[in-house]
Amino acid sequence: MNGLFAVAIGGAVGASGRYLLTAQMLHWFGPNFPWGTFSANVIGSFIMGFVAEGLALKFHFSPEMRSFVMTGLLGGFTTFSAFSLDAANMMERGDGLLSMLYVGGSVVGAIAALFAGLYFVRLVLV
Repeated sequence: MNGLFAVAIGGAVGASGRYLLTAQMLHWFGPNFPWGTFSANVIGSFIMGFVAEGLALKFHFSPEMRSFVMTGLLGGFTTFSAFSLDAANMMERGDGLLSMLYVGGSVVGAIAALFAGLYFVRLVLV
C-alpha cells in the first residue's frame, strides 16, 4: 500500500467516524453547542498523542500505517475548518461568550488530551 492510498483510506474512515460522532452528539445534546466537533478534536488529540508516543517508544508501524493513522484517520476525524465555522456561527448568532468558551475549551482540551495520550503511553507501555 502506498502512502497516498493509506492517507485516502484513513481519511475516509476518519471523516466517517466524525460524521457518526457528530450525528450522535446532536441527537444526545441538541444543536446549541457543537459537541460533535468539540469531541472529535479532543478525542482525536488524545489518540494523536497516544499514537505519536507509542510510535516513538513501543509500536513499530510501517510508514504507510503511520500515514494511514496520523494523516488520514486522525486528519479526517479532527477538523479545524469545522471548528472555525462552528465558532463563527455562534458569534454571528450573538453567542459570543459561548463561542469564546468553545474556542478556549477546544484548544486547551485538545492540547491537554494530546499530553494525556503521551503520558498514558509512558505510564502503561514503558
